Amino acid sequence: MVAGAVPEGAVSAPAATPEGARLGLVIAKRYAPLSVSRNALRRVLREAFRHVRTELPARDYVVRLHSKITPSSLTVLKQTARAEADAHFARAMRMREDTPRPARRPS
Repeated sequence: MVAGAVPEGAVSAPAATPEGARLGLVIAKRYAPLSVSRNALRRVLREAFRHVRTELPARDYVVRLHSKITPSSLTVLKQTARAEADAHFARAMRMREDTPRPARRPS
């Protein structure tokens, strides 16, 4: 290993910058077993975020799938995902940027 290189498996990301919001996606195979569905969800969520990114407060936003998706066509899945993503991002836009964040617990 080269001196100063990041060990394999380690991920490092800087904190959100004032330039804009950032998006993280967690789409587990447990909840969306088909890769076609997972990829479609990722594409739809990224596109929804891209449209509102400049209006969101400069923070990191993580979207996590927390329950199994219902079996349906990709078209229905994409429409449902887009509607939910738009609703969540709209709610985030209504929150003021100066809203205090919860205090972090000491480690």
